[in-house]
Amino acid sequence: MTFDVEWAEHKAVARAGEQAGEPPAVRLDHVAPDTCAGPAGTLVAGSSSINGNANLLIEIAALLHEGRPDGDAGTMARAPRAHTEVAAQALRFAAFADDQFKDTVALFAGLATRLKTTGTAFARVDDDTARAFLAGLLSSGQYVPPECK
Repeated sequence: MTFDVEWAEHKAVARAGEQAGEPPAVRLDHVAPDTCAGPAGTLVAGSSSINGNANLLIEIAALLHEGRPDGDAGTMARAPRAHTEVAAQALRFAAFADDQFKDTVALFAGLATRLKTTGTAFARVDDDTARAFLAGLLSSGQYVPPECK
């Protein structure tokens, strides 16, 4: 299966879910005001969406790495096949392109790592909030029998 076919399938699944009213499970999204505590357009994130986005960044970095510049294409313009000045400019461009390519792959990998760290911190804060709520409920809660309500 080619990348274009697979990408088209992913887009079709995402669009079908949006049309059915299902929230996206793998990405950060802006949600309607009735489904979140803040005003319209408030960014809502869950640990699954954060981890899903980190995984997508890693996949993008991997796809870029798989499609890295071809070394043979850069050697076709070397002397004696090409003029010396053309070969020098081709080598200069190839070095620049390789540098930009490596920077881009490193950026995506770094962003994914940072997002995974954020997801871990989010889960820790979410867990601490749940524990604090439960501790408050247990310390100050009162049991009221159903017949006394």
